Amino acid sequence: MSALDLLLEPLQYDFMVRALVTTAIAAVVCALLSCWLVLVGWSLMGDAVSHAVLPGVVIAYVLGAPFALGALVFGFLAVALIGAIRGTSRVKEDAAIGIVFTTLFALGLVLISVTPSQTDLNHIIFGNILGVSDADLVQIAVLATIAFVILVLKRRDLTLYAFDPMHAHAIGLSPRFLGALLLGLLALTAVVALQVVGVILVVAMLIIPGATAYLLTDRFGRMLVIAPVLSVVCSVVGIYLSYWLDAASGGLVVVVQGVAFALVYLFAPRHGLLGKQLTARRRTAPARV
Repeated sequence: MSALDLLLEPLQYDFMVRALVTTAIAAVVCALLSCWLVLVGWSLMGDAVSHAVLPGVVIAYVLGAPFALGALVFGFLAVALIGAIRGTSRVKEDAAIGIVFTTLFALGLVLISVTPSQTDLNHIIFGNILGVSDADLVQIAVLATIAFVILVLKRRDLTLYAFDPMHAHAIGLSPRFLGALLLGLLALTAVVALQVVGVILVVAMLIIPGATAYLLTDRFGRMLVIAPVLSVVCSVVGIYLSYWLDAASGGLVVVVQGVAFALVYLFAPRHGLLGKQLTARRRTAPARV
């Protein structure tokens, strides 16, 4: 079988085409947001929101409402609870995040266990890329477009907030509003990725692309290009591998992204582990006469 056959055979199936398109859409918006999350240091917050949406999804299923609606409600609820605990008690942010996301995630697991269902709700946890319907694709595309447009329109304000909140305040911007906007976009984007890789792996799509791009460039503008491109390539490779290996699609998407990060971590020209060692050796090497 030729390389062209390897590429074209999966495209004969509608579910594979939908999976590729859906994953690419989610990869772009997750990667964009991940650039800001990495700079602000909100990796754990991304983990919290992605897990906290689980009970909302189950409740939405019970009520016959769209999954995205329940996930959004609980995503914003998690953000509000974390902020309330942090602002009204001595508990620090990391502890507040841990308390809220573990409690809500556990509530979601309990609700799944007691909810009579003809549908396997475990795909919410582990993802079901190959089972994405046309309606799911439209829903994901709409939510991703909303998040993408807001990120693009507010990119300069969000970037200034990430680098220097005090300066943002000095020129008339509201750091509190920008922080809330970023958290709201996090909740929205988590819902987009939820239907692709599931609750457990959402945080990987929200963190790995930005972290990888951060090791490849010192310019934030370039990060916003490198992260989505890298994320889409890794996602497409992961989907193809899942087809040919008959393995979990969501898991392979994240594994490929992790492998890409490992390669960049080792071999990036300026910030890679081996790259820095090679540069240091060149600097300390005696000059030849």
